[in-house]
Amino acid sequence: MKIVSSLLPPREIQRSIREKFSEHEFHFFKQMEQVDEDLIADMEILITYAEDLHPEIIDRASSLKWISAMAAGIDRMPIETIEKRGILVTNARGIHAIPMSEFALGLMLSHVKRLADLRELQSNKTWNKWLPIGELCGKTLLVLGTGAIPEEIARLAGAFQMNVVGVNRSGRYLGEHFKKVHPIEQLNQLLPDADMVVSVLPSTPETKELLTYEHFERMKNNALFINLGRGDLMTLETLKRVLEDELVGHMALDVFPEEPLGADNLLWNYPNLTITPHLSSITENYLPRAFSIFEHNLAVYSGKADGDYLNKIDLTKGY
Repeated sequence: MKIVSSLLPPREIQRSIREKFSEHEFHFFKQMEQVDEDLIADMEILITYAEDLHPEIIDRASSLKWISAMAAGIDRMPIETIEKRGILVTNARGIHAIPMSEFALGLMLSHVKRLADLRELQSNKTWNKWLPIGELCGKTLLVLGTGAIPEEIARLAGAFQMNVVGVNRSGRYLGEHFKKVHPIEQLNQLLPDADMVVSVLPSTPETKELLTYEHFERMKNNALFINLGRGDLMTLETLKRVLEDELVGHMALDVFPEEPLGADNLLWNYPNLTITPHLSSITENYLPRAFSIFEHNLAVYSGKADGDYLNKIDLTKGY
């Protein structure tokens, strides 16, 4: 079968997968625009970051049966068109747990240890031994979501003796690192007790613009809010109002309602906002982990191995 990748992994990954599945024909490209029309029509499997597809490509890909998204979010894919064709979709859910949880803990530690302030003191050649420094121990962390990434955040936060509370759609929880998990309907009651709030929610109809100005009013005025999930969790208007009114102590955002942020974007000017350019999941181990999932699924798809697909997407739910 013909397998097309619209992303170009390192040569060692290409060589390894060709050796393991030598009966198949692999074509690797840097981007979807490089794939010619004949190959689009003939490909049975597409490997993609899930950001380069549109309905016209799906319509032209008459032989396409499986899309392997090398990302966790599939909100930019033409889901309705794919669903009508009955195309299998898998993603790379789970590979982000280590880098994103480390990123979240790094932001929390930077906040309580005031690393930005210490760097400014250094740049000003100021020796201030009396700068108030906090700690994570004993603080309450509220995590929006309880999947693989939130579970790893909870595990690491537990090592710092934080009180970790989770929120999901149902309130059901089968993991081990959250002390308590509540349904999303109880979010308003949980926000006032949280010292830190971290969102790793995907983009779904239920989560889009979930957080409003009123939610931030319920938070502590010295709380830290971190969003590593999706930028449409709140509107740009809500974000600016919260920052301008200083409803929380600090915000650290890796995702935004509109990306990338242009140099003239006013968000750069808020001192109570830490901006990172949507890179919390990026790591040198990203593609090796993603292709490990793909190899398992390809073995199942081609009948070389028994078992179930990893990360099969329910297109009706979007995850």
